[in-house]
Amino acid sequence: MAKLYYYYSTMNAGKSTTLLQASHNYLERGMQTLLFSPAIDTRGGTATIESRIGLKKEAISFDINFNFFEYVREKKSVLHTLSCVLIDESQFLTKLQVIQLTDVASTLSIPVLCYGLRSDFQGEPFEGSKYLLTLAEEMIEIKTVCSCGKKATMNMRIGPDGEPVREGAQVHIGGNEAYTAKCMKCFKAQMPSMRSSAVMQTV
Repeated sequence: MAKLYYYYSTMNAGKSTTLLQASHNYLERGMQTLLFSPAIDTRGGTATIESRIGLKKEAISFDINFNFFEYVREKKSVLHTLSCVLIDESQFLTKLQVIQLTDVASTLSIPVLCYGLRSDFQGEPFEGSKYLLTLAEEMIEIKTVCSCGKKATMNMRIGPDGEPVREGAQVHIGGNEAYTAKCMKCFKAQMPSMRSSAVMQTV
């Protein structure tokens, strides 16, 4: 039975690499896939998924008005071996789009694999990640490590001066130069807003 899957992690954990490998596995078996990338992320071009290790693949660009169910349904009628839908940076999905993706899996019987972040640089959820965590039938963590060696679960934004950024717009496209993955303890040490009042009184 087709399902909606959510592969989540911090920044720079290899999400795009994992997505491209999954697509390659389908293609090797003569099956077709549809790859999607948000229009807001133009680092590799407006319709490109590119990993840090050099893998690259063209993708279909989506914005907040894009209807995944209608698009995939139309493509399925033409691509008879369409077997999987894969979405990069899925934290940028809207609630409605996540619901559309549940319909792709349940109504069109096509597995949907979403890859994205859980939270932003302030520890707040993105709309897409919030509803994927709620509605996805399978959730898989792609793990990476903090600079201290513990498992990283948070995304810390870094400014040009190398110091943590504590305020600003939720969306700021960037890679290793702009973000680093941190464990909760290291993240809290740099983000006072993430400490409880009791802890702040003892610091």
